[in-house]
Amino acid sequence: MNTHKVLEEHANERTRCMVYTRVMGYHRPVESFNLGKKGEHKERQCFSESPKRHETSL
Repeated sequence: MNTHKVLEEHANERTRCMVYTRVMGYHRPVESFNLGKKGEHKERQCFSESPKRHETSL
């Protein structure tokens, strides 16, 4: 089953939430963005920083 079908089947159980993002040092709700900024926000890539491994030489 694809994601779209699952979302349609459970539409009555879902709750709308407000998404915030950090812009220029402060947080703003994405829904207040203009059309161009919303498009840029959708194109952003999420990443997670992995812990650095420190190699010690003896």
